[in-house]
Amino acid sequence: MNRFPIRIFAGILVVSGCAALALPALAVEVDRIVAIVNSEAITSSQLRERVARASNNLKKQSVELPPAKILERQVLEHMIVERAQLQRAREASIRVDEAMIDNAIGNIAANNRVSIDKLRASIEQDGISWGKYRDDLRAELMIDRLHASEVNAQLNVSEAEIGNFLKNHPDALSGLEYRVAHIVLRVPENPNAAQMEVLRARADKVLSRLHQGEDFGKVAADSSDTPDNIRGGEIGWRDRERMPNFYADAVAKLEPGEMSTPMLTATGLHIVKLLEKREGNGPGAQPVVDQTHARHILLKTSEVLSDADIMARLEALRERIVNGTDFAELAKAHSADLSAARGGDLGWVNPGDMVPEFEKAMNALLPNEISAPVRSSYGWHIIQVLERRKQDMGEEYRRNAARMILLQRKGDEALEDWQRQLRDSAYVEYRLEPEAAD
Repeated sequence: MNRFPIRIFAGILVVSGCAALALPALAVEVDRIVAIVNSEAITSSQLRERVARASNNLKKQSVELPPAKILERQVLEHMIVERAQLQRAREASIRVDEAMIDNAIGNIAANNRVSIDKLRASIEQDGISWGKYRDDLRAELMIDRLHASEVNAQLNVSEAEIGNFLKNHPDALSGLEYRVAHIVLRVPENPNAAQMEVLRARADKVLSRLHQGEDFGKVAADSSDTPDNIRGGEIGWRDRERMPNFYADAVAKLEPGEMSTPMLTATGLHIVKLLEKREGNGPGAQPVVDQTHARHILLKTSEVLSDADIMARLEALRERIVNGTDFAELAKAHSADLSAARGGDLGWVNPGDMVPEFEKAMNALLPNEISAPVRSSYGWHIIQVLERRKQDMGEEYRRNAARMILLQRKGDEALEDWQRQLRDSAYVEYRLEPEAAD
């Protein structure tokens, strides 16, 4: 079973004075604050639980654990960035309701080919209550929606970029996939001589450990300056086109178990290890696709419009359409999407073009059928399927696939920069005990 998305937020233990008087004296560790992010505290109990989760994940990957103090600091930094993102999401009035959580759980169960009951049993077997899992999933969905609005929405890929990509990657979209791990040692933008000397010293230490046979995942866990360090530096399965160019070039020369020589870029020093490779289902091998011609009306929540208000408005619009009002005219008058000028018409949609919640609802419709209100990361929709067809996409499909690849590349880089800026702008006060911060 694939890893389920889980973020752990533990509560604070409170012992009442009366209960304490009625029981024999016990040694109880008092929960304390280990960091403050803007106005919110991270407690030692929350940190301990997240460290335990990270340790278990590394063990499942057969990665040797880094020293406890280093792992604790790595996990705390992840929690700080996560907390800053959740605060930003709340400031942006991003909300996730119970229906969205139910929908996400259904998708997770389906992707892992298990029932929701079996998914729940697996989660609880790992020692996580179902209520906590839902709360953690809510936080993850809030962060995903924040990324969609503040990072992904700003990305653009030009036709010239697509043409250059296909010209320079004639074997692109072949479907060969690689499972990769990496170690990244960051340097500031435009580093000075002293900062480069620090980088060289860190690199020498890392390379010495690797050449002496120390586990790559362990070195990544306690040395890499990337969010995936607590997963042993593993970035998962990717085809070459969905990696940075210099990663793709390095991986093409490696056999499973081998690692690259250090690669110096403007952002730091990178070392890549190829863990596995396999034949995948690349888009280049699937030129004939099932297309859907659809249109929609999008409404977004705001400070004055709740989810319930939006659903009621969409239900009213849907009722008017069913009773004969023209869908296109209502879309022009009410939809918050750019497609409103076209009467909500999205044209022919390929698999994977739309966000999962939208695509799932669209695929369940018959031609001319109109959906109930559907929640996605962009807002609330009602969707109408006009027609479907099988289409040999040929060059168009290759260009669309290339566009998605380039968007992912840009998105990975933009997200990392955005998270770094958010972290730098947050007020963070560390309160780890001195012996735990060494």
